Amino acid sequence: MARNSTIKIAAGIAVSFFGLVGLIIYLAASRTVTPQLALLMLVALAGLYIGFGILGLVHRLIHKLD
Repeated sequence: MARNSTIKIAAGIAVSFFGLVGLIIYLAASRTVTPQLALLMLVALAGLYIGFGILGLVHRLIHKLD
């Protein structure tokens, strides 16, 4: 049962990430933002997801040590 909820959480994170990537690409294609700004937004989005992912892993590791 725990594995099933982990898969649902991972799927939700992936859907939200790719949804935001799609939104950024749409904004760049519709010329609402410049291509340089869109690239910066994509890099920042990836950094946020990677950073919070590492933070979550460290939190789980610390929790197991207690």
